[in-house]
Amino acid sequence: MIAATPAAAPVHRNLFDKVVNLWGDVFGWLRADSSDALIALAAVIGFYFFVFGLRWGLVRLLGKDYPVTTWRGFARRIINRTRSPFIAALSAYLVTHVIEAPPILQRAVDVAFIIGFSVQGAIWLREIVLAVLDRRAADREDAGEFDSAINIIKVLVNVVVWILALILILDNLGVNVTALVAGLGVGGIAIGLAAQGIFSDLFAALAILFDRPFRVGDVISYSGNTGRVEAIGLKTTRIRALSGEQLVMANTKLLEQQVSNLRRIEERRVIMQIGIIYQTPPDVVAALPGEIEAIITAQPDVRFDRAHFFNFGASSLDFEFVFFVTRPEYEVMMTARQNVCLGIMQRFAALKVEFAYPTQTTFTAAPDGTMIDPRPVTESAGDKG
Repeated sequence: MIAATPAAAPVHRNLFDKVVNLWGDVFGWLRADSSDALIALAAVIGFYFFVFGLRWGLVRLLGKDYPVTTWRGFARRIINRTRSPFIAALSAYLVTHVIEAPPILQRAVDVAFIIGFSVQGAIWLREIVLAVLDRRAADREDAGEFDSAINIIKVLVNVVVWILALILILDNLGVNVTALVAGLGVGGIAIGLAAQGIFSDLFAALAILFDRPFRVGDVISYSGNTGRVEAIGLKTTRIRALSGEQLVMANTKLLEQQVSNLRRIEERRVIMQIGIIYQTPPDVVAALPGEIEAIITAQPDVRFDRAHFFNFGASSLDFEFVFFVTRPEYEVMMTARQNVCLGIMQRFAALKVEFAYPTQTTFTAAPDGTMIDPRPVTESAGDKG
């Protein structure tokens, strides 16, 4: 048997004496003023069943078929989490402040009410936070991903609210919590500094899951890498690159970059340029933007934007045209682009319009400085041959 230490014995004795005194005063009150004691007891029991019945009635009135996204479902969830021990402590607290009771009994009731209110307040605060989270997640398609975030937040909320409840209880019981609060603060700072990277990635994961810049299944592009998101973890996000390998990125590092979500493309803008030879007649050049527009508008899932002759190149007359593919799939865009290119080639061939390529023509000058075009001479020599 381990003997009690000298320091522990007075504490146990003091607590035992308080319990004995409490029961002594209660029984003394019952013997000396039994009518007031019975009235107080009946009032406590009556008020308890009144509040309990009121809670039961409100829960039934609000109904269980309403989701937490509605005010009825939210109110039902909060009311339903009101615990019976808190109702009993509240009943005794109100009655003992109306009917005169022994000081030690009233003090005991006050302590019970402080403990009950602190615990019940922690439960209410926790349920309010979780109800808000459930409302946030109610209509999400990625519910499975959001469940992991909710589980993380539940742990954090439970730790915070129960620590606050414990501090509140100890403070109202007369315990000096200054050292405890200071210790928690120093400990929290130390843990935060030691696990700074982990917490940064954790909160970055929560930011991804809440803000949803991307989700599992989306194709994203960042820092020259493109791939499909396979998983969003507490510390890293795993991406399957187009080349086949898996890329693992820390959540914090990923959010620090510009991320393009290719899945959320509603339509694709295509800009193309072509060049034709300088020998093309001006009236044909003027008609080509209309020809290009007709080719583009004939394609399915394509919206024409513009077509212009815009530049005199080094060896070509340059045209630029723009169109939109109204479907987001990359394959659809590439098919539309191919069909436009083939249509332009066929139409230009029918119009005898030649595409330009880098060329260089040499002109010879006569003795008087007049430029001589070598092409007629070349053609004549060819005819004689």
